[in-house]
Amino acid sequence: MDHRFIRACYQSFPKNVDALTALRKGLSDPDGVLTSWDPRLATDPCEWFHVTCDGANRVTRLDLAKHRLSGTLAPELGQLDQLQYMEIFGNNIQGQIPSELGGLTNLVSLDLQDNSISGPIPATLGNIKSLKFLRLSHNRQTGPIPRELAGLPNLRVADFSNNNLCGTIPATGALKNIPPNSFANNPRLHQGGAYVSSC
Repeated sequence: MDHRFIRACYQSFPKNVDALTALRKGLSDPDGVLTSWDPRLATDPCEWFHVTCDGANRVTRLDLAKHRLSGTLAPELGQLDQLQYMEIFGNNIQGQIPSELGGLTNLVSLDLQDNSISGPIPATLGNIKSLKFLRLSHNRQTGPIPRELAGLPNLRVADFSNNNLCGTIPATGALKNIPPNSFANNPRLHQGGAYVSSC
């Protein structure tokens, strides 16, 4: 086996454990769905429930939708550099989206809809050139939609509806083909006019 492959597997292992352990510590889990996320019980996070890994034991998917989780998202999630799907919708997640998620350069789907997330949408999400699905609807987010998101070349679906976003909707690049209902129910958000980075 290629020594570089072995080294990459070894190096990704502690990052996976650190990131997922930090996420668990930041969350309240009334139904115990994260009970298996304990290095004392299973040192390999690929054996933990709701976690999917690739053949190199790198975390590629988190499926934590509709589990009554509350608390905040850990910045350490940005260490999961092979993550492709983050599905944490339908919970009661609070706080802000960590800007560190912009480092998830293999992410295809970020689904955080139906939570209680507040604060601005990080402009760093514009770094995720692989992103196809961005669902942030039904939260409490404020501020403008970052125009950096218009530069996502693979974005196919985006939903910002039912938040408290403001300012002008960027009407270029990937965002110009997003339907109007994906921006609905943001009373201070509008189409047309000059883009401003704060509102």
